[in-house]
Amino acid sequence: MSIAIENTKSAVESWVHQFGDELYSWAFYKTSSKETAEDLVQETFLAAFNKIDSFQGKSQPKTWLFAILNNKVIDYYRQSARTTKNNFHLTEDSGFELSDGLFNSTENWIDKNINPVWEQDEELLDNPDFNLVMQYCMEELPQKWKLAVTAKYLSNNKAELICKELDIKASNYWQIIHRAKLLLKQCLESKWD
Repeated sequence: MSIAIENTKSAVESWVHQFGDELYSWAFYKTSSKETAEDLVQETFLAAFNKIDSFQGKSQPKTWLFAILNNKVIDYYRQSARTTKNNFHLTEDSGFELSDGLFNSTENWIDKNINPVWEQDEELLDNPDFNLVMQYCMEELPQKWKLAVTAKYLSNNKAELICKELDIKASNYWQIIHRAKLLLKQCLESKWD
């Protein structure tokens, strides 16, 4: 093995030990999937190894690795959107069925009472059991809906970017977000005691 390759290998191994856990935490936060997070971190270090010559030291290695990881996350969501594009069938009928019973004929909420579970919202976010139920409910969403909600609320992406990545129109995006929130609410209320 040449000296340059050995030095590259040593640098990347050092970065794995220094930054691996932080990169994994970030990837898991972005994807809500242990397996996907592990894969993305592995791909990040592989890309760093293959492109270490392009690392000029103008930033810290950690910053460079996070930039690579963020690009991997974006690629993951783009690929997911492409593979689910043909499986996603949202019709007006299914949309009306989803919100059936929630609105009256003048499109106002029928029941304005708040389920008592939502009165404790601050405590809920600190409750690990609730977070497990939330993760379960997120996984139950249709794939494109999950991608849209994750990009909006966990990645804080702008609607325009999400529409571009998911290859949808803005009106469809807002319908997806609204209906996904309704499904999440329904799932949480039925699964959370």
